[in-house]
Amino acid sequence: MNYWLIKSDPETYSFERMKQDKKTNWDGVHNYAARNNLKAMKKGDLCFFYESMNGEPSVVGIVSVAKEHYPDPADDTWVWVDVAYKAPMKKPVTLKQVKANKKLEQMALVRLSRLSVQPVTEAEWEEVLMMAEQK
Repeated sequence: MNYWLIKSDPETYSFERMKQDKKTNWDGVHNYAARNNLKAMKKGDLCFFYESMNGEPSVVGIVSVAKEHYPDPADDTWVWVDVAYKAPMKKPVTLKQVKANKKLEQMALVRLSRLSVQPVTEAEWEEVLMMAEQK
């Protein structure tokens, strides 16, 4: 299994809406590096859901990949994946907290902060879960 972080502006699509919808297609990604990350996702992979606006940017929940990449119906240069709701974070983990944690200094969220779909290592995944009091 692989781990990922997907970003959304809550005004566009919030984790609260993800919770209500239970499943959605992850669309609107128009960056080649992010597209390549979507293509690398496998069914069952887990993703942190990161809200990038509305107060303090934070990891607020977990979703899973429900369907692997398929072409964007409007432009097959781009791809979508389907994601399914898993759980909220018991305690959101803010970008400030991630940046302050020495164990996460190499995390893509710190190094490539604008990338909307990012890989997360297993060690980073576990550390963020600890910070969120999920473990």
